[in-house]
Amino acid sequence: MVLAEVGVGEPVTERARVEILDAAAACFMERGYAATSIDDVARRLRATKGRIYHHFSSKADLFAQIFRTGMDMNFAAIEPLRSLDEPAIAIWTKMAHTHVRQMIVTRAYQRVVWEGVEMHLRGATTPEQRSQLNELVEYRSQYSSVFRLQMARARDQGDMHFADLSIANQMMFMALNSPIFWYKPRPRESAQDIDNIVDQVVAFARGGLGGKDRERP
Repeated sequence: MVLAEVGVGEPVTERARVEILDAAAACFMERGYAATSIDDVARRLRATKGRIYHHFSSKADLFAQIFRTGMDMNFAAIEPLRSLDEPAIAIWTKMAHTHVRQMIVTRAYQRVVWEGVEMHLRGATTPEQRSQLNELVEYRSQYSSVFRLQMARARDQGDMHFADLSIANQMMFMALNSPIFWYKPRPRESAQDIDNIVDQVVAFARGGLGGKDRERP
């Protein structure tokens, strides 16, 4: 399945980049950054390494672009929800549902985001990666702040109850991100099956934040 979607009228060059990103994201998800080579990506594409190097200068560059694409998709998914004229807990709940669905639908990309953050925290990077990951981790922090804002507003409105906002935000994302570790598509899985998974994960996270039940999004 193509995860980084492009339109029908997009140039061939952009479609080629998307195919490479999809293949590389799957390889990184399966093997991790260190154990994945450009050869592995080329084999999955059934192409030559030259095709990849035509678009990406290195494995680090490819990894960073997948990280950025994953976050771009997340931002785009929640953007229509950020300015809704609704109670904060309702906005948070809709954003949380959208986020969990992203963790499932674009799982390979989101695993790269997670691994990139882990590499950044461990300092397991080259100078080239360090510069890229510093920027990308800050980009991810900006995304996290969107949820943090709604959590703070919901607490002020009496609809969430937690002590430390920073800790609550971290714990919330541990729950919402969890499908990237355990979700696997099942034979004959339906859209309703996915909805049920999303609902359960969001309900768990909302409960941990002391969230009151409100109308479903």
